[in-house]
Amino acid sequence: MTAPNLYGDPRLVDLYDALNPAAADTAFYLHLAHSLDAARVLDIGCGTGLLTCALAARGHDVTGIDPSAAMLAVARSRTGGERVRWIQGDAHAARSIDADLAVMTGHVAQVFIDDASWRQTLSAAYDALRPGGYLAFESRNPACEPWRAWTPEASRRRVESQKYGRVDVWHRVVDVTGECVRFATHYRFERDDEEIVAESELRFRSQAALACTLRDAGFVSVTWYGGWSREPVDAASRELVAVAMRD
Repeated sequence: MTAPNLYGDPRLVDLYDALNPAAADTAFYLHLAHSLDAARVLDIGCGTGLLTCALAARGHDVTGIDPSAAMLAVARSRTGGERVRWIQGDAHAARSIDADLAVMTGHVAQVFIDDASWRQTLSAAYDALRPGGYLAFESRNPACEPWRAWTPEASRRRVESQKYGRVDVWHRVVDVTGECVRFATHYRFERDDEEIVAESELRFRSQAALACTLRDAGFVSVTWYGGWSREPVDAASRELVAVAMRD
């Protein structure tokens, strides 16, 4: 079956943390919040709240926002979830929070396919920050063409769910048009002998394009990293990590 709403299906929500555990990106954003002495942090597209609750546990005043009720239900149930202010919605619901730092992790920046929605999201993030506040996010570097590895053979992995048992997961590219990549993620549930196919689309903007939209949104300076060790961006960088300051 095809899942029309990726994170509306409880089985896929249940698998999210197993497929996206805490890793180097989590450590990067935790360190960033600490180094900026960010008292208030806004997590846009917080998902199941892994980073959100980790930030709250370190003493930050955190607001997590996500459009999926199912994902937020998991987030609220986490240890420390009661310390977080949770909002169901998009970035526009977070205006006037006066955050010191807003983050968009998990390549959330790439789900905004059209220019209008991306620019509106940047504008909303800008409005949610105090003057001099920071927005941080990452986007995969299109120069590396990472989607070429999204084949069933190269991307296949197996995860275990306490609720649903063993699940095989793999990707398959459907179409590449300009900066946009459509792909299908297959979830094969061994115990139930069922396969779910979820289609997604991401946009791979260049560093120059991202810098232009940040500037247009009112961000006055951007520090770029090519990975989670804060290395500079080069042609081989897998990530484009932006830390942008608003005026």
